[in-house]
Amino acid sequence: MRVCVVGAGYVGLVSAVGLAEHGHQVTCVDADHVKVAAIAEGRSPIVEPGLTELLGRHAGRSVRATGDLAAAVVAADLTLLCVGTPSRQDGSIDTSALRDAAEQVGVALVARPAGAAPPVVVVKSTVVPGVTDGIVAETLVATSGLVRGRDLGVGVNPEFLTEGQAVADFLEPDRLVIGGDEIALAALRLLYGGFSAVPVIETGARTAEMIKYASNALLATAISFANEIALIADAVGGVDALAVMQGVHASRYLTTPTDAGPVVAGLASFLEAGCGYGGSCLPKDVAALSAHGRAAGAPVRVLEAVAAVNGGQPARLVELLRRELGPLAGRAVTVLGLAFKPDTDDVRHSPAFPVLRGLLEEGAEVVAHDPVVGPSALAGMDGVRHTADLASALGGADAIVLVTRWTEYLAVPRLLCAAGATPLVVDGRRLLDPRDVPRYAALGLGMQEDRCLD
Repeated sequence: MRVCVVGAGYVGLVSAVGLAEHGHQVTCVDADHVKVAAIAEGRSPIVEPGLTELLGRHAGRSVRATGDLAAAVVAADLTLLCVGTPSRQDGSIDTSALRDAAEQVGVALVARPAGAAPPVVVVKSTVVPGVTDGIVAETLVATSGLVRGRDLGVGVNPEFLTEGQAVADFLEPDRLVIGGDEIALAALRLLYGGFSAVPVIETGARTAEMIKYASNALLATAISFANEIALIADAVGGVDALAVMQGVHASRYLTTPTDAGPVVAGLASFLEAGCGYGGSCLPKDVAALSAHGRAAGAPVRVLEAVAAVNGGQPARLVELLRRELGPLAGRAVTVLGLAFKPDTDDVRHSPAFPVLRGLLEEGAEVVAHDPVVGPSALAGMDGVRHTADLASALGGADAIVLVTRWTEYLAVPRLLCAAGATPLVVDGRRLLDPRDVPRYAALGLGMQEDRCLD
């Protein structure tokens, strides 16, 4: 199929190269000329494992980039809308960019040649139930003059991509969710015809939109639940929240015994205590679903609690530091990790930033390190010094706060022992073995005094 992808950001670009890998001809449209030029040259503008290689294979052939939306839409069999839907102050999503994109697409469709097959427009942006059938479909019909269900297909196809493994998630999905009118559903069946042995859920547009939100809300709830257990473990004392969750993971609901050994459900990885979730999806989607529920008159007490627990996790790291070290004024503290998770440079809603702000407010002298994220991410955070060298970041620290689970940080115990240093290490991700660190503390574990590596 000939596919036009409007919005060459994270979702749009991964979708484009993934569809090209499955034999489709894809044109990426974006207003950012720098991004368009990079894609045209086969250079990925975002950090994502496997994306550069895949883009390099298809750029200029089955993946093209342009700023000319009208031409791309007219030439396409199907148009995917992958523009941003950022949060408003009240947590609801701002659909103005999506409405503008639908308007431009609708105007472009007027120029389609007579007798051509009905065009199909599919929303891949994350939107609350009712947006596709409402704002998007109504705008397309008003601007194109086409009749939905007869001359025009409108649908929704939510994405389930995890940053750091998005390419693999797209190429080998665990599910495909498609919703909309019959014209859109038929086109989406054809689009994904090459994806074998994948459960396909066909439904109405509103239900498809809700599946995306419910999926992310469940993951966020699992994380906050584990952190609530860790809070109780800290208060009671003598309880290791990590061991508690390992015991929970062993339940038959989460672990299936096989001849090759136990298979642990992916959900178990979210049932781990730490400094909270971040990124562009979970915080935004929990807030949006809560706001949508309130607007509809439905109580959202669980989701509001999920967000409140998550929002308090970074402050708990600073509190743990203060509890073990006393006043932090003048103390040298190193924060390891700025990205919200490893294998990405995405710092949106990263727990690292409230940790940094909390340390600055306490008067600490703060150094930050991340293997991928550079000093530009710290704009406006005067008092935080960025260093690209891990050993230098650790040198002279009174305390170290590990926020992102980068594999590079597995070297921290060795580097500390080589330097003969014994700072307090607060492991916000339970990445390190407490036995390898002289002074180790973690949420849901408290303080552990042990040994240094030989």
